Amino acid sequence: MIWLCVTCGNEYPDTEVPPATCVLCNDERQYVPQPGQQWTALSPEATSRVQARSVEPGLTEFSLDPPVGIGQRTFLVHTEAGNILWEPPGFVGTSLIDHLRAAGGISGIVASHPHLVGASVSLSHAFGGVPVWQNSLDRRWITRPDPVHRFWEGRAEVAPGVTLVCCGGHFPGSAVLHLADAAHGRGALLTGDTMMVGRDRASVSFMRSYPNLIPLSERLVRQIAGAVESLPFDRLYGAFGLHIETDAARVVRDSAARYIGWLTDQIRDPDEPGSSVD
Repeated sequence: MIWLCVTCGNEYPDTEVPPATCVLCNDERQYVPQPGQQWTALSPEATSRVQARSVEPGLTEFSLDPPVGIGQRTFLVHTEAGNILWEPPGFVGTSLIDHLRAAGGISGIVASHPHLVGASVSLSHAFGGVPVWQNSLDRRWITRPDPVHRFWEGRAEVAPGVTLVCCGGHFPGSAVLHLADAAHGRGALLTGDTMMVGRDRASVSFMRSYPNLIPLSERLVRQIAGAVESLPFDRLYGAFGLHIETDAARVVRDSAARYIGWLTDQIRDPDEPGSSVD
């Protein structure tokens, strides 16, 4: 039986009984819920309803109702060389498989970091063993080893004009997916948790742990911003339904500068005693 961690939605190998713990949820970046570790069987009979919407030409966003695990949005990047599935859910129900087949199937599966890998291996098997791209720096966090894993470093073009870029931060191998032809040729980023879109849809932020509120260092925030500095992109799609429609490259630069300003005490609240207000 293939096991699924209820909390993070990642799949584990075929065994008679579930693992004792989820290695991802026992790390400081995640959490084990108060009732304790919970498992469910990964089943094609799962009945979550799949909602699909085209967010722009060549890019489809999927969500599940009810959500599974962390509840990330899944994207399908359509290319003439094959479709790329980004941030797959912990779900292999026919409602999703049918959508993917109707779109022409998939030629590769990628995720921003280990928390959002979902049922990548099972989905790969459903489509003939397509590669599941995994950053080499995060190799030890793979929860279901399988020959379909393809390791990469630095940058990797997974389809023409579709490039994985390692940024680090949340995990050493945390990545974004650059879509050169998106946003009418101005370019777009799919960022997962590497950069989290703010509720204002006009900023991004960076964390080691989002649920446990552990920040990143100045060094790592500079590293993330620097990794995308040379990329042409105007639009940015986050992991949970929030997007930045335009001027996203400036937003990333300004957000990184603001974050670093608060970390280093270069920015202070104007109402704080001792602050100077221009």
